[in-house]
Amino acid sequence: MRTLLSPITIGNTTFKNRIVISPMCQYSATDGFANDWHLVHLGSRATGGAGLVMQEATAVSPEGRITYADAGLWKNEQCEKWRQIVAFLHSQGARAGIQLAHAGRKASCEVPWKGGQQIAPDVPNGWQTYSASELPFKAGQAAPAALDKAGIQQVVDDFTAAAIRAVETGYDVIEIHAAHGYLLHQFYSPLSNHRTDEYGGSFENRIRLLLTVVKAVRRVWEREKPLFVRISATDWTEGGWSIEDSIRLAAVLKEAGVDLIDTSSGGNVAVAGIPVTPGYQVDFAAQIRKQTGILTGAVGLITTPEQAADIIQKGQADLVLIARQSLRDPNFPLHAAQALGADIHWPVQYERAKPKR
Repeated sequence: MRTLLSPITIGNTTFKNRIVISPMCQYSATDGFANDWHLVHLGSRATGGAGLVMQEATAVSPEGRITYADAGLWKNEQCEKWRQIVAFLHSQGARAGIQLAHAGRKASCEVPWKGGQQIAPDVPNGWQTYSASELPFKAGQAAPAALDKAGIQQVVDDFTAAAIRAVETGYDVIEIHAAHGYLLHQFYSPLSNHRTDEYGGSFENRIRLLLTVVKAVRRVWEREKPLFVRISATDWTEGGWSIEDSIRLAAVLKEAGVDLIDTSSGGNVAVAGIPVTPGYQVDFAAQIRKQTGILTGAVGLITTPEQAADIIQKGQADLVLIARQSLRDPNFPLHAAQALGADIHWPVQYERAKPKR
């Protein structure tokens, strides 16, 4: 029986339950290097009972960072601390995932608690951004440089090199970040891609970079190891990317070896009418799953055990990703088990606090 707390096997990897800690940027790295904050942040979600703990958006190049304090995997030396973190997650029975990312035109920003504004290229902690076209995300921002053929190839090479480092670091899952208005989303959305070459115009051309990255990563990531892609299922803007486009894309990605679509939305338009309500993105995951047969993950204002369990039981998604609720409650899976009348493993150090059934 499919339940929130039942195991699921994807490829050669079994997850002890269907609760995933969604990638959440901590903006706490130095030159891409992780530190003890990341160990405690991710480690506490593993002791809290999650089946998969997904590391935050991790830049494949320095210019691919959202902020100067983003996590990175663009050089070998960065693997050491991540390797320690992965080992701890495994010791707690959790699987470890990494989200590989390039922010494109939404890069070169200040950290959120200092305003989050974009930093100009000629200012300390700022750099030139890149995108599909020379269209800034917001009026008044410095325009990104449109990637030429060499730049596009460099992006593919950077994702490939980061995936190789992910293999060496010991991750169980790679997720390619193609959502929230970051570089790969900027290419597939007609709102941010005004190119006239083979990377612009038609649907097939606009998804070309994402598909090329997926195929390149799959070549270095063992075929039986889970490969996820996070997409924005809609731009929530007329004339933009739509759920129909996402269904079509999901079928293509499935054929290319992607195992699961992590289904988010928005982020590519500075002002969009997004109806943010509990579970507002779940139906997108359900539609993609039904129409293509690919596994999906649901994310977005999923805050209670009952809500998460209902998504799985109804077959709307195969995994449920918990984000901000996990920041409020690192032990969400343990509390979910109590609320749903299930019995799951607690860390032996915490067993004396385990509620009696």
